[in-house]
Amino acid sequence: MSKADTHYPEDEFDVPNPDAARGVHRAPRSAWSRWWPFLAVLVAAPLAAYGLVTLAAHQDDKPTFSSSQEPEASDGPSASPGASATGGTGETPAAPPSAPTVNTSTPVVVLNAAQIAGLAKSEAKKLTDAGFTAVTPGNFTGTKPADSVVYYASEDLAPTAQLVATTLGISTATLSAADAPSGISVVLASDPSA
Repeated sequence: MSKADTHYPEDEFDVPNPDAARGVHRAPRSAWSRWWPFLAVLVAAPLAAYGLVTLAAHQDDKPTFSSSQEPEASDGPSASPGASATGGTGETPAAPPSAPTVNTSTPVVVLNAAQIAGLAKSEAKKLTDAGFTAVTPGNFTGTKPADSVVYYASEDLAPTAQLVATTLGISTATLSAADAPSGISVVLASDPSA
């Protein structure tokens, strides 16, 4: 529509060229300015993903250093660089035996055979205070032993049973799967703290 087609008089807001920008309107954007953000994402996202996957894959390849490693024994300045501490036979020296481990989550049953009210419960509390997490008090049935004793079911429980005995002041820890079916059983023939 042209100005000649209207019956209104020309004023200050009329634009002589109908294709030119009017008021706050801007000129049309070029195709490149509209598409470059999408192209940047299409290129940058796969590159970033590749970099993260590569970084994660190489995390396992990094060498780890432990402060517990001991240096190799040396025979002094006369030792040749290729000789090992074992006399050059190429054999790897045997690792020293590991220290026995204590497992405080092992089930411990504390049984009162002394017929002293609350004895099993008070001794069980001592174990709980020492860090044991699965301690159950109860009453003993059967033939009462001469002294208080700690029974453990298997050899791997020996360090834990010894800690139980030390904590309660009991001198005897005995391997007996029949007397300790669930892990460790404590039979109190008398009050250990008395």
